[in-house]
Amino acid sequence: MTFKGSIVALVTPFKKGKVDFDAFQQLVEWHVASGTHGLVPCGTTGETPTLSTEEHKSIVKACLEAANGKVPVIAGAGSNATDKAVDLARFADKSGADGILVVTPYYNKPTQEGMYQHFKAVNDAVGIPVILYNVPGRTGVEISVETVVRLAALKNIAGIKDASVDLGRPLQIRVALGDDFIQLSGEDATVAAYLAQGGHGCISVTANVAPRLCADLHNAWAKKDWKNFERARDALLPLHKALFIETSPSPAKYCLSRLGKIGEELRLPLVPVTPPTRQKLDEAMEFAGIFKTGRKTLKKAGKR
Repeated sequence: MTFKGSIVALVTPFKKGKVDFDAFQQLVEWHVASGTHGLVPCGTTGETPTLSTEEHKSIVKACLEAANGKVPVIAGAGSNATDKAVDLARFADKSGADGILVVTPYYNKPTQEGMYQHFKAVNDAVGIPVILYNVPGRTGVEISVETVVRLAALKNIAGIKDASVDLGRPLQIRVALGDDFIQLSGEDATVAAYLAQGGHGCISVTANVAPRLCADLHNAWAKKDWKNFERARDALLPLHKALFIETSPSPAKYCLSRLGKIGEELRLPLVPVTPPTRQKLDEAMEFAGIFKTGRKTLKKAGKR
């Protein structure tokens, strides 16, 4: 399966401290019905630092079961311990995942050579595509373009999710590796520019809340339907911004609770969003046309 378009970084619903698998699988079915192009269970948005290994693996299996082959599943397999990343990657491969997403090791702060060896160990352990994940704001390290190019020579390294907000990187990587190397944005607010710089899609937080509109944006881009592309781009911007006022995925879970999809429960150290943020999220959902809150302080461009 091809990895492109709107790929959702799924939240993990909780109920009374346990993973709510029923709500999770209903989310997956909603995404498939809404036109989402791919699913990522157990990424950062899924609160993986608070999941046990057993929970992590069970969520991957639940996602594959609910997706039922209708859209690709890229299973999160990241850890700052290489042996654990390899174990999660092997499990995802054996379970039938279409690919795996592997984050740069956090906290350890490895060198470029250390990162290369980490990803190489995962590459050597599986037979499915590996998507590198560069998110320096959370991990404290950045995988250089040179290291990405070096890793791309390995058999299973198929692409990168980049949340560095450096819009020069996708073009540098495209020039070095061509269009076959998959490039997925990890930053919703700059996705339009990322596509223009050589990107193929986005692993999105916003798609949790607005799956149809996010899919519309990527479908319009693929068709060169600039009118609808601009419509979706502009409608989504306030939501992109509001979903990161407080630490993700707390805002996304609030929005999903407003939509009646899941409970708002998180695991410590994350907590529910504050009342001022709730208001801004309501306004952004209203602006995007996905939920009528009655709050209309945001105005569409050109309207008075």
